[in-house]
Amino acid sequence: MSSQTERILKAALEQNQKTLSEFDSKRVLAAYGLPVSREILVSSQSEAKAAAKKVKYPVVLKACSADEAHKTEKGLIAVNLASQSALVEAFKLLKKRAGKSYTGDYLVQEMVSGSREVMIGMHRDPSFGPAVMFGLGGIFTEILQDVTFRIAPLRKKDARDMLRSIRGAKILDEVRGMPAVDRDILCHALMAVGQIALDHPNIEEIDINPLIIRGAKPIAVDALIVLSNETSVGNSS
Repeated sequence: MSSQTERILKAALEQNQKTLSEFDSKRVLAAYGLPVSREILVSSQSEAKAAAKKVKYPVVLKACSADEAHKTEKGLIAVNLASQSALVEAFKLLKKRAGKSYTGDYLVQEMVSGSREVMIGMHRDPSFGPAVMFGLGGIFTEILQDVTFRIAPLRKKDARDMLRSIRGAKILDEVRGMPAVDRDILCHALMAVGQIALDHPNIEEIDINPLIIRGAKPIAVDALIVLSNETSVGNSS
């Protein structure tokens, strides 16, 4: 169990947050070995410019707050920013859209490109416990609803079965000049999400959508962790 995860959850619950910010959600995932996008949290335009130099252009700029779970719908994401001038204009626009009441930060993230997207999630069922989900991601999530579930904890065999169970499983194969997706990384991610849920009863839901396949490697570019205040933070073990 990650001490960093414990600190993140403890701080969020003490502030009665219902969700973790995208940045903190990904920190939890990364602590369990999931591949996440390179990114830097900033609070000002000057910090954003410095961060973009480290991350390397092109970058993505996002509003990042525990109170802003629906960034896309609110126009609080700017993608494929290829220069400092584009970043500055995007920062001004996002700040305007967020409004004067916005007190959150911003995320400067690497621009991850790939033609294939999948999603991983977890929902805590009141009867069966943590149910881990896998399926097609991005815009296909709601259109095709091609998902499969397993109850945690997951063995590697369970995770591999999940990869084969969706109707669009062939998207993971070598196709149209793209390499086969690294299934070991996906299997680890599925098992890890189940373990996060078992380790931390206060986590009600996990939504990682999408994981973009860059080459053969899946990378989580957006994530949300939903909290519950009904149980203690983590297990005693």
